[in-house]
Amino acid sequence: MIIARDPVQRPIDAKLLAIDARGRITHWPRRALPKLLRRGDLVIANDAATLPGSLEGTHVASGRRIEVRLVRRRSLQPDDVQDFAAIVFGEGDYRMPTEDRAAPPQLSRGDVLDLGPLRAKVRSVLGHPRFVAIRFAGTPQTIWRGLATHGKPIQYAYMRRPLKLWDVWTPIAGAAAAFEPPSAGFALDWETLADMRRRGGDFATITHAAGISSTGDEALDALLPFDEPYAIPVSTAAAIERARDRGSRIVAVGTTVVRALEAAAIGNGKVSAGSGVATQRIGPYTRLRVIDAVLSGTHEPGTSHYALLGAFASPATLREADRELEAHGYRTHEYGDSVFVERRDASPVNRSPSAAHTRRSDPIPAA
Repeated sequence: MIIARDPVQRPIDAKLLAIDARGRITHWPRRALPKLLRRGDLVIANDAATLPGSLEGTHVASGRRIEVRLVRRRSLQPDDVQDFAAIVFGEGDYRMPTEDRAAPPQLSRGDVLDLGPLRAKVRSVLGHPRFVAIRFAGTPQTIWRGLATHGKPIQYAYMRRPLKLWDVWTPIAGAAAAFEPPSAGFALDWETLADMRRRGGDFATITHAAGISSTGDEALDALLPFDEPYAIPVSTAAAIERARDRGSRIVAVGTTVVRALEAAAIGNGKVSAGSGVATQRIGPYTRLRVIDAVLSGTHEPGTSHYALLGAFASPATLREADRELEAHGYRTHEYGDSVFVERRDASPVNRSPSAAHTRRSDPIPAA
């Protein structure tokens, strides 16, 4: 596939590969997404805005320059912004691939990190020299102000230019909660949503703290996705219940929506409103209880996003889709093209508990 190097969210030539419940593959312009939906479908997207979670600064004890990338928080409460998990890099910038970045100085409990207007202290090392729990000093207001004035969106070397904050906010972005953009939502615009409505579909949102897609380290990447907090509004839980009652499909815009709703579902697939933390890794052995189809970006085998698609389609079908994506010149990464995958046992009823809901990462230490 071709790497999408420019932050254009809705290019006019964006492509969409569709896999139906029988494994049949078709190609569409992405603007034709509403044609793949059925009357009564409930489409659910992640309305999280992306935090400026990359902070440059200094490791005070050594005097060395560092970059701190925030990757996890405990909850979505606006005042809960002192404690984060973070990946720390040494010298270098986004133009250097993450796997080639220098290691940070040795990090220990109590180390102070000077990050522009912010100051943070290392609370613990989370089983890897780059992976730490940190606590910011100051009030929630001063921390938010420091993030807004000093932080930048997390960058990757394949982009032609540095990302600005407006590049990483989807058209429906609301509360600042994500660490990287819930980029499947880039496909949405108001015209698409209006077309869905005209065709008899419904639309709702959740908020999920979408995490990072790569750390540049194989050992850390094996832990992805990290635990991610989410919030499900009362209106969305009610819309899911109505859709289930009428036998309509639940369509997720992005892997984060799949993670949140499957984490929130109880044994019979009922989703309750409220907050929680998605701790599971969804893959080929997961029995989905809520989601019937997913709109996602194009992902490479071996990534957690690609593994999640295995809950919807068989390995053979995904391999065939990979060949089609390559043959038709699809673009990959956040600003690339899209895939729409129906669950292979497409009846939106009779779901059973997942066999793969297990914790994958260390918790951020409690206060």
